[in-house]
Amino acid sequence: MNKEFILETRLTERQIALFYLGQEGFLFKYRDAYFLIDPYLSDYVDRNCCRENVKWVRRYEAPILPEELDFVDYVFCTHDHFDHADPDTLRAIAGHNQKAKFIVPVPIRDTVISYGIEADRIIGAAAGQELCLNPCKAIPVAAAHEELHQDENGDYRELGYKLIFGDLSLFHSGDCCIYDGLAGHLKDIDVLMVPVNGRDYYKLQSDIIGNMNADEAVLLAREVHARLLVPMHYDLYDVNCINPAHFVDRLYTLHPKQAFHMFVPGERYIF
Repeated sequence: MNKEFILETRLTERQIALFYLGQEGFLFKYRDAYFLIDPYLSDYVDRNCCRENVKWVRRYEAPILPEELDFVDYVFCTHDHFDHADPDTLRAIAGHNQKAKFIVPVPIRDTVISYGIEADRIIGAAAGQELCLNPCKAIPVAAAHEELHQDENGDYRELGYKLIFGDLSLFHSGDCCIYDGLAGHLKDIDVLMVPVNGRDYYKLQSDIIGNMNADEAVLLAREVHARLLVPMHYDLYDVNCINPAHFVDRLYTLHPKQAFHMFVPGERYIF
C-alpha cells in the first residue's frame, strides 16, 4: 500500500473503500473525503510495553508510513491504549497534515494533547452526540472494554463510532465486549467491524484487557442483521490474537449465511 494507491482509488457516489492498516486500524474513503480510525503505524507498544511475562512483538510491519497520510481529513481514536491512540503515529500525522482533525473520547482529550497535538485540532466525542463531518455523520457509541468506564462527568473512556455515509452505515467498535443495549444502536448496520480475540482470566492478570470472542461477534451480527461482518484484532501480536480459522469455523457453525471479509494488511476492499 502507498499513498498513490489510496488516492487513485475511484468510487461511485454510493461506494466506500476500506483500507486495512493492521490491528484495528482502517482508512475509509468516501467520495473525496478520508477517515482514519485507530491507526497504529509504529512499534511503540513493542518498545514501551514489554514485561518479563509479556513480550509484544509486531508480526508484520505497518503497511504505510504515517507521514504519507497528509491527505486524511479526520483521525478517530476509540480509546487511549497505545495500539489505538499511538503517540508516534498521531504526532507524525499531525506534523505532516495540517488539515486533519482528531476525534477522541472526551476523557482522553488531555492525553492526546500531551502527545503534542494542538488542542484546537481535537474534537471531544461523547456517546450519543452526533458529529457532522461533511460528507459523513459520526455517532459515538459507548464501548465496554471489558466493562463500561465513565469519568467523573459521565463520559465514556472507550467509544465505537457509527459512521453514516449517505445511505450506507458502518460501525467500528474499537475494543469492545457486548453489553445490554449495544445491539439497539446497530440495527440494520451495513458493515459491522468488531474484535474477535476474546478475553480470559490469565490475560487480564497480565493487564491484557479483552474483547468479544468469535461467537459473540457472529451472534451480534445476526442480531443486528449486518450485511457484512469484519473481524478485527486477531493478527498483529501473538500474545493477544487468535487463529482466524477459529472465527470462520464459528461463523459457519452459528450463522453460515453471514457475509464476512477478513483483511490482510494493506488490502483495499470496496463496499
